[in-house]
Amino acid sequence: MAAETAPAEATIDIAILDDDLDFRNYMEDVLRDEGNYTVRTFTHPDDLFLAAEQQLPDIVLLDMKMGEFRGDSVLEQLQARWPGLCVIIVTGYPSYEDMRKTFKLNVFDYITKPFSLAQLRQVLKNAIETKELGKTPQDRLRERLGHRIKMLRVERDWSLKDLASSTKLSVSQISAIERGTHLPSMESLLLLSKAFDKRPSEVLQSIDF
Repeated sequence: MAAETAPAEATIDIAILDDDLDFRNYMEDVLRDEGNYTVRTFTHPDDLFLAAEQQLPDIVLLDMKMGEFRGDSVLEQLQARWPGLCVIIVTGYPSYEDMRKTFKLNVFDYITKPFSLAQLRQVLKNAIETKELGKTPQDRLRERLGHRIKMLRVERDWSLKDLASSTKLSVSQISAIERGTHLPSMESLLLLSKAFDKRPSEVLQSIDF
């Protein structure tokens, strides 16, 4: 069976709840120019909730001060409906007390207006990597299994050539598996497991998938 090819990079869906039209327009323009983002903006919490029921976003950028709407109340409802949803708080000129309270709300991060494009990129990058956003179960399986196979090889102080020699697989094939760009076929997994004196089930169980 041939190894699977990794899919193209997934698009990250970002929902923005903010009462500032200029800010919403700016964020739409910036994120769409960055690529690999879809952006939905909202001024009313109920509109965000309805949209999330239809398609849950990967990340919510939530303004904490929106006139009649309280950001902490919106956050509480988001967390109750969708536990584990990645929420990043956005607010202007917060006090130390505001920041302290916000971090107690179990949000992923906090970004202060005005912020630079570099700051926004870093916060989003951290969220995507930490939460493994935009990745399918197949993506995570490839990456975790590839990393585990690499660690087993390194533990034995084997080079790629050593493992290739033991399994009769090619160096390029093993390298692609270790990088997580290809998923090993069942036959390849059997050969790799045997080289490490393990059963395939042991290797799979060790990746916490």
